[in-house]
Amino acid sequence: MSEINIGDKVTAIYKTGKYAGEVTDIRPQAYLVRVLAVLKHPMQGDLHNPKDAEVPFFHERRALAYREQTNVPKQMVKIYDEEIPDYTESLKNSIEKMKAELKENSSLWSEKSLKNLETLEKDYFK
Repeated sequence: MSEINIGDKVTAIYKTGKYAGEVTDIRPQAYLVRVLAVLKHPMQGDLHNPKDAEVPFFHERRALAYREQTNVPKQMVKIYDEEIPDYTESLKNSIEKMKAELKENSSLWSEKSLKNLETLEKDYFK
């Protein structure tokens, strides 16, 4: 495993989303990562019951914002060798990809997830 330093470009998996960004601090158990792009939009619903629509509260899960910083466990951070895409374009692409995958599945979870994504899109791109 290569050493990760402050300023390095990385991918970071946070909850169910995947982001590209840069390391701004190194902590004992985590890296502080500044988000610069969304590579995979977070899944919708309950994190503890993935793909289950029959839960008490079906969560709307937002992507982390541009330049938002978050602690990511060290094992969930990897060096990113590609050019970091534009945040807004990467967010649009990640939503479109997720919507296409959800439309292939006719479950109640997919339907609720699509509704959440439509609401989020209106908010993200107003």
